[in-house]
Amino acid sequence: MGTSQDDSTGKARLRDAAIECFAARGFNESLRAIAARAGVTAGMVRHHFGSKEQLRAECDATVLQRYRTLKTASMNADPTQLFAQFPSSKEGGILLVYILRSVREGGAAGREFIEHMVSESLEFSLDAVARGIVVPSRDEEARVRFLVHQSIGALVVRLAMHPDTALDDFEGVMAQFYADAMLPTLELYTEGLFTSRSYLDQYLAYLAANPPAEPAGELPPR
Repeated sequence: MGTSQDDSTGKARLRDAAIECFAARGFNESLRAIAARAGVTAGMVRHHFGSKEQLRAECDATVLQRYRTLKTASMNADPTQLFAQFPSSKEGGILLVYILRSVREGGAAGREFIEHMVSESLEFSLDAVARGIVVPSRDEEARVRFLVHQSIGALVVRLAMHPDTALDDFEGVMAQFYADAMLPTLELYTEGLFTSRSYLDQYLAYLAANPPAEPAGELPPR
């Protein structure tokens, strides 16, 4: 059985192997395949996690934590330093593909994952506004939710149009994502799109005269 420290190390190795397997092959990947990637027996997966569902939950939590770490680092890095890190890392690609798989899978796990991403991104957005990096919004949560849905949706569409994309080529997926999205994203976020405020002002006037109705009954879970 080994020491508790060995168990902890083995558990982390299995979790990381599962994250890579789930990203590369999907969430139907077998425990045997995950164990093989980690270099242990399939029984060790159940020893450390009890069930595949518990393993998936720990993988989700770890991916979100690593997403938060990378996001924090990017927010704190000087742009010159940030872009000097290209081409993309394998770790970033694993996170990107894992998140994509979670969303495409749908169901409760996918919805919960998106809600966690929105919650994390809202914290980043509020911090960025406070630090003067990002302009404030009339509805910070609505803006963040739109941006999360937009960014993930763009990736889903791109991969739907290119079904031959090798999702297990994590660095390649990340590099292509940057090549497709970085320039238009930064241009749009930095310079805007419309040359005047007329559409926004007219919509704000419309909202003032026609406020959205409160939804009847119990709100759906968010």
